[in-house]
Amino acid sequence: MSSRISSALAKLFERHRIVFWHDSEVELRAEFEAVDLPEIEKIEIANDEFSVKYRILRAEPETRFLLYRTGPEPAQLDNWLLDVQLAHAEFRTDQVGMWLSELGLGPEFADLIRDHEAFFKADSRRTELAAKLAKDDTRTRIRLRMLAVTTNAEPRIDSVLEALLAERAKNSGDRMADIERFGLADFLWQQLERVYDYRSDAPGIADFAIELFKSCLGMDADLHKAAPDWTVKLNNEAQVFLKRWKDSRRRGGDFEILSQQAADVLNLETVLEALDLRVLPHVDLFELVDRKILSELVRQVAARTMSAGDCGQIIRQRRQGHWYDHYRDVYEAVGAASDFLATLDASSLTPTSLQDGIRRYAETWYVLDQQYRKFVYHLRASGQQSLLSALAEEVENHYSNRYLLALNDQWQAYVDQASHWDVPGVTRADQFFATQVKPFLDKQQKACVIISDAMRYEIGDELVSLIRQENRYDAKLSPMLSLLPSYTQLGMAALLPHETLEIADAKTSTVMADGMNTVGTAARAKILRATVPASAAVQADELLAMTRDGEDGYRALFSNHDVVYIYHNRIDSIGDKRDSEERVFEAVEDALQDLIRIVKKLTAANASNILVTADHGFIYQHRALAESDFSSSEAKGKQILWQDRRFVVGKGLEAQAGLRAFSSSDLGLSGALEVQLSKSINRMRLRGSGSRFVHGGASLQEVVIPVLQIHKKRHDDVDVVDVEILPGTSSLITSGQLAAAFYQRQPATDKVQPRRLRAGIYSPDGTLISDQHELLFDYESENPRERELKLRFVLSRAAEAANNQDVTLRLEEQVAATTHYQTYKSTVYTLRRSFNSDFDL
Repeated sequence: MSSRISSALAKLFERHRIVFWHDSEVELRAEFEAVDLPEIEKIEIANDEFSVKYRILRAEPETRFLLYRTGPEPAQLDNWLLDVQLAHAEFRTDQVGMWLSELGLGPEFADLIRDHEAFFKADSRRTELAAKLAKDDTRTRIRLRMLAVTTNAEPRIDSVLEALLAERAKNSGDRMADIERFGLADFLWQQLERVYDYRSDAPGIADFAIELFKSCLGMDADLHKAAPDWTVKLNNEAQVFLKRWKDSRRRGGDFEILSQQAADVLNLETVLEALDLRVLPHVDLFELVDRKILSELVRQVAARTMSAGDCGQIIRQRRQGHWYDHYRDVYEAVGAASDFLATLDASSLTPTSLQDGIRRYAETWYVLDQQYRKFVYHLRASGQQSLLSALAEEVENHYSNRYLLALNDQWQAYVDQASHWDVPGVTRADQFFATQVKPFLDKQQKACVIISDAMRYEIGDELVSLIRQENRYDAKLSPMLSLLPSYTQLGMAALLPHETLEIADAKTSTVMADGMNTVGTAARAKILRATVPASAAVQADELLAMTRDGEDGYRALFSNHDVVYIYHNRIDSIGDKRDSEERVFEAVEDALQDLIRIVKKLTAANASNILVTADHGFIYQHRALAESDFSSSEAKGKQILWQDRRFVVGKGLEAQAGLRAFSSSDLGLSGALEVQLSKSINRMRLRGSGSRFVHGGASLQEVVIPVLQIHKKRHDDVDVVDVEILPGTSSLITSGQLAAAFYQRQPATDKVQPRRLRAGIYSPDGTLISDQHELLFDYESENPRERELKLRFVLSRAAEAANNQDVTLRLEEQVAATTHYQTYKSTVYTLRRSFNSDFDL
């Protein structure tokens, strides 16, 4: 008892210099005498009020006093110390009085204690409340702090509401039951009415959640136009709350659960059916909205009724949304399909010669293969085969028939006319060492060569972009012509130093370089050493597993050798098997990451001259092939040594209408063997072999291979895009919303990278008075108009205090490796409006 009294008195003395203790029953004298508080003078009043008053007010005006009186309390007119008592504090020993003293509250709050007595019965709740109280707290603020204690929230109505919604999402009602038990429910509903305009004959958190989603959807999508009966009962503050709640990392899961429940109650699927796609891109309240948007995008892109620009704009808007990551692959697939169809429509697939065909493929046509690959990759990753089936059919039809077949049929005419496999102005793969590697050696410089099996040209283009996005890295790309047939053994042999190449006269695909076997890493290392004694050949997996230092480290590998060949086989190893060929585009994504890691390891070993190339490309069609995709021709002749899906090697081969014949010398090879290639993109039937992923023929996708030259610079060379806040027609804010526009000054490129910012409106004291937007500026368009972003900011109740003042629209950027933000750009507006029109104050 005495410790509780001492604690309660100490609390009162934190706020008051003089404390009165009236012990009418004379039950607590011992406790009074036991009180020992530092720097507190104890006085017992014994008919000496005047002298006591003189001492405490005149003689010792700075000293703190505990004044103890026993017996009946004097009437106010007879109480000489009444003015002092009213000006300071009174310590009471009844239960309510003890609680008031413990909390440091005056007697004027006794009724509040009695109204919520159940709350104050727990020591833990009183202790937690006491820690939150402030000297100037009103009854409203104290009750709000009581709600915060009850819900384990901050003493703000939005924080309390988030905690109650979280409980609702877990299908629990313990905290709400406590609020009702403590007599705080009426206060809660009053606050929700005051702040959000929530009114209900049967108020409840579940009811509020549904009304919150319903009203905010109505405000976001202007539903009164499509659904006149749709009511919006809540105010702008509800929009601000919902956005902040949705974007909270801690509460986002609760938002998703209650969003789905509200969607079911509101029969949202039916509502969305009646809405035009154009009103939805900025609505981010329900997962069903993303489903509706994606369904419409798929339908319109497949029907060719939406431009690629419009499709891309909608997808960029959805990137800011809550559910984008759930549907990232679907959005990416639709975007890739839209871009592919638009690119194909704008392409003229008419080569005029072998040289023209390779030039135009390396400049523009390869993009169609890249866009198709991206579509198929994201189609598979999305798991939404049914949703995307019509679009996939459209893309497959156009890719196979309008592009792949049409282009290579025309290209084949020039292949048929060629007497030798050689294209003026284009390096052939068997010239690679002499033209790309030897110049470094001649200058006493070292070189590293990475050969990625089946990395066709369009993959090389993406690799260049990924490497250039790395700080201080630069890369450039050029096309090279593979040898024919375009298969691994010949392609790998061609990249080695040699004088002659020959396909072995045996039932094998082995290729000999200057009479030496080229199969396997050890054999290729031996050929390299014959020309460059200080050379090495390793597999990519070996290099990636190496540590940096030591005799077997990758630094020693580079420092001890003038030339290092690294063989990488991710794409071909997956694509060239019937059971795994459908995963070839996933293998491409993995291969790109492998190659970046290899390049970084080499530069960490001080390698400055890095070349990346391939042995051949490939054709891949994701859809099962039609009968017409197979050649009716069969390999025939005196001796067939080797047959693949795209070529035949032998002697005395019979001419076939569907096969293009070459002698070894026509192909720049030694020996007397003959080669026949399937024309255009046709395949020959081969039991036990896959048919969708193929190479070996002369299609552009197989024979145009990339050569990347990679260098690392000494100085930073990566920048980020600059963003401006576009000036509006007025600097006044006269309503509860502000429409603002932002402009990305330059297109995002490999070396000018996207910028992520957040935007909000702030009062002069730095208080956020609007909703807040997370923004990604990654527009790649050269058209300035396509790099504009328009946003709508909704003012919160906090804006009331800033009326008739200057407020700031601020773009902020996160400080790297921290949770802090700094101002990037800002502009000032004057807030001048009547808040009574929007807020129930």
